[in-house]
Amino acid sequence: MSGPDTASDIVELRVHGVSGASTEQVLGLARTVQVAGDQMGGFVRVRPSWATPEARGVTLEAYRWGDLPSGTVARTLALVLLLPFLLVNVAIWMRPANPRSESVVKSLCRVLALTLTVLYVLAIAGVALDLLAWHCLNSPRCLAGRSWLSWFSGQPVGRRLAVFALVPAAAIGLVWRLSNRPGRSFEAFRAPDEEVAGHRLSTVGTWDAEPLVGRLRSVHVAAAFGTLSLVLLTARAARGVSVATIALAVVTGVVLAACVALLCTPALIDRSPTDRRLDTITTALRTTAMVLAVVVAAHVATSPAGWREDAALPGYDRTLVWLFATQTILLAALGVFLLWRRRGSPLFGLGALVIAAAGISTAVGYSAELVYRVADYLDRDLPTGEGIASGPPRAYTWAIFGFLRTALVTALVAVLVVTVSRSGRRRRAAAIVTRDYPDAPTEARPRLRQVRDAVARASFTERLVLLGVIFGCLAGVGSASTTLGLLGVFPGDVVERFTRLPAGAVTFSIAFTSWVKAVGLLGLVLAGIFAYRTTSFRRHIGVIWDLGTFWPRAAHPFAPPCYAERAVPELTRRITYLVERGDRVLLSGHSHGSVLLAAAVLQLPSRIGGRVALLTHGSPLRRLYARLFPAYLDDAVLHEIGNRVGWRWVNLWRDTDPIGGRVFPDRGPEASAGDPAAAVDRREVDPSDVVTPPGDSVPPPILGHWPAESDERFAAAVRELAHRLRRTPPE
Repeated sequence: MSGPDTASDIVELRVHGVSGASTEQVLGLARTVQVAGDQMGGFVRVRPSWATPEARGVTLEAYRWGDLPSGTVARTLALVLLLPFLLVNVAIWMRPANPRSESVVKSLCRVLALTLTVLYVLAIAGVALDLLAWHCLNSPRCLAGRSWLSWFSGQPVGRRLAVFALVPAAAIGLVWRLSNRPGRSFEAFRAPDEEVAGHRLSTVGTWDAEPLVGRLRSVHVAAAFGTLSLVLLTARAARGVSVATIALAVVTGVVLAACVALLCTPALIDRSPTDRRLDTITTALRTTAMVLAVVVAAHVATSPAGWREDAALPGYDRTLVWLFATQTILLAALGVFLLWRRRGSPLFGLGALVIAAAGISTAVGYSAELVYRVADYLDRDLPTGEGIASGPPRAYTWAIFGFLRTALVTALVAVLVVTVSRSGRRRRAAAIVTRDYPDAPTEARPRLRQVRDAVARASFTERLVLLGVIFGCLAGVGSASTTLGLLGVFPGDVVERFTRLPAGAVTFSIAFTSWVKAVGLLGLVLAGIFAYRTTSFRRHIGVIWDLGTFWPRAAHPFAPPCYAERAVPELTRRITYLVERGDRVLLSGHSHGSVLLAAAVLQLPSRIGGRVALLTHGSPLRRLYARLFPAYLDDAVLHEIGNRVGWRWVNLWRDTDPIGGRVFPDRGPEASAGDPAAAVDRREVDPSDVVTPPGDSVPPPILGHWPAESDERFAAAVRELAHRLRRTPPE
């Protein structure tokens, strides 16, 4: 046991950010250090022994969590393909701080999440039932040279539909299996139950979310099989309904209505994990839906009535349109409610709407591309206009056209915002540069302009709020326009009628947008592979799922699992062990690592927090998390974190950092007198100088959001906090 007077009485526990950093990088174990030059060329020396933390009486330790969100290649690819589910799951955590809005936002987000599952099933059914079983098996041109399909062409329509319904059923089972992978034991990662803070952020990682996820999973699986039954029954009813068809349709409607009703009662579905009665109900609902799908398939396969030879699978296009209309209504309801409850909420209170709309738009893009690419493969290179008219459902055509409008308008607004705000951002950046380098020589002017531009670019983060709100609203309008598919018209015809723009140009733009989206989807998949295999590439690509999977699955059960359920209690347990062993602990978190540490500190008992200090750098606690998740992070939570560590807290931030920033607002010297929070934030001048130092050929680099462990100012903060920890009276 190390005592308070030994050289190793303090353990510095470092937690990296969303960079997938290696252990050596986090610990700074490189034996050499660059003393001049830059990354392209320079001079290095052997690191002096006095530069290591151990030489300052601090034992260095690191917690590396970078592989928790990704893991294997298969899991990384699953994260890419399940991105829409991840986004809508994050939206439920972005609700306003007003407790009275919680149940409504939860209900709307969960029903929106359910529509994504329905859309997933409809997309697979569109390929298997509409394009293959209905279109291709009725077309000699499509079957020519395709022996894997032609053997089934002579079968009755009902039998073809029943057999090809196995494809969406298998897809449902695959996603079900991915979300229900062998569970790991969370008992080893439980945080101490005593004296946990009452703030909501402190609850992240303190419970096993599997009971809730299991209930949501049963509901979504039931809705998926109910949707498959609905598609088959709608196609069967186009020729004429029988008593059996009506009875099965009623049961299907009851199953789908029960799924929606369960999701709209948060007090019921969020019930204590020890209450197994609801688990029994949701399991019974899932089993009923699965049995119903088998009965419906058998009914369709054996029904003696003839089938109407329509150009498309009867009822499929109309079902898609009504789904898109439902998503539009839900997004509109969510937006209206958030604006009504926006009092005191950042982002105009529309954070949940923006992310939910992004998830819906991404899911529609995935689904439309799947159907379009299969249709393009089956139509044997028909002309673009003819292929679009005779291939995919018109609802998907309108959806792609809506995405095109959303992307163009958002891009135009982005260019406008960048152009309009550039002068103001540069003016404020120039004032900062003038204050930081008042005696810069004339030859440093090019470097001063580079620093000014870096500060101006970093300040653009605040302008992303407007772009996000605009994108969310336009995505909702794009979903609403798909209802025009009910009129049997194409986007090109409507645009030509009202704007005189040739319909062929619109059709070409739709096809071009489809290919661009396909390339983008392929790029996401390749990015997932490279992000897993290449640490430096993951630093840029892995941000989405590192941030998104921090939050537990509370809206969509098919979203990637939450790594914070392990990371936060594991950190808490380690900190508690070190303190109880006799050490004092200095917590050091960069970027998202500071968020993990904030949640861990809130779970520490007071007797542990009395021997803990906190050093954050590049922290997004206020700049991003307090804006995006106001119900979980606000001034009260930040002050509670400071109180729990006895205000032994230093936060280093830079004006050139587009992600990190201050933790507490600057209220001026008079308002901050006597407030311990005023001493937390320490602004770092970045770069340290704009003049090339003697013996070097380039000026000091602009660090921006780069970790600060190798900076002397970071080492000074470590020494200060270590000194304050040693002055803490022993327990």
